[in-house]
Amino acid sequence: MTAPALGADRSTTGPGGRIPRADLASVAVFLVLAFGLAWLVALPLWLGGGLADPAFTPTALAMMATPAIAAVVVVFLVERPAHRARALGLWPLRPLGRLVGYVAAGIAVAMALVLVALPVGALFGVYPADLTGLSGFRETLAAQLGPDRVPESVGPIVLAQLAVVPVAAVVGVLPALGEEIGWRGWLLPKLVPLGAVPAILISGVAWGVWHAPVVLLGYNYPHAPGWLGVLSMVGMCTVVGAVFGWLRLRSGSVWPAAVAHSAFNATAGSYLLFAAAGAPVDTTRATVLGWSGWIVPLAVVVVLVATGRFGPATRPDAGLGARTRRHRS
Repeated sequence: MTAPALGADRSTTGPGGRIPRADLASVAVFLVLAFGLAWLVALPLWLGGGLADPAFTPTALAMMATPAIAAVVVVFLVERPAHRARALGLWPLRPLGRLVGYVAAGIAVAMALVLVALPVGALFGVYPADLTGLSGFRETLAAQLGPDRVPESVGPIVLAQLAVVPVAAVVGVLPALGEEIGWRGWLLPKLVPLGAVPAILISGVAWGVWHAPVVLLGYNYPHAPGWLGVLSMVGMCTVVGAVFGWLRLRSGSVWPAAVAHSAFNATAGSYLLFAAAGAPVDTTRATVLGWSGWIVPLAVVVVLVATGRFGPATRPDAGLGARTRRHRS
């Protein structure tokens, strides 16, 4: 990432404009399909065992694909642009070096957002941290291996788990890509003409509410009432989704956002590594899922928007929205 790219065009962060009526119709179709398919896929969990259902994992993976399915339907059957892969953010893959740079940045940023939320939560007294003794992790290892087989120092094990996250993020990118093609690959560029803040808010709220079929069952917020879980998910998705959106717009590709999303998922459980033994963690307040974890990403997004850097690194007439409109049939 070079300095000129970071300081490029600022027009997309100024006062909002209007979305063409045809694009509004496409957005409406996309949202109906994405939400409808998500509820349809999750319905067996509601009729069965909920999060404890043996089919939860494959069901969750199938649900992650619904935004991509909705975007593909809109692009292929409603809009039908000449360059459909470009409209979804999947193409072009060049310049390759720049794309790889944004992918690497996405992994680093995603991991940092998850991990920095822990000391911030500890500072506010909402995360029961044991950053030196790692007693919670020791307790987990003792339950799995037996008390006598836990090594004296578990720090190297923790570091090893974090070290494999970048590899896991790349290898396991496909599920995250299912969400990113829809929310950042296709939807966000459609909303950019409204201005940075409306685009961030609309796409973030939509992404958060889309999780409702599993959040209302207790996913991510097992001890919170359903309404609070969904509200918390909306908050997290808005601030973290904005960071993913910055990656998508600046790189001109959905791939950095997808790999960042994958790294985010792979790092999300790390709060269990650094928590004190026996202490409950309220995810509506602690970790990146809770309000204390939104402080750092929110500050990052405010700086990006205030400095005009939330938008494509190219000129508007060569940007994402312009290219898509120019190639429509």
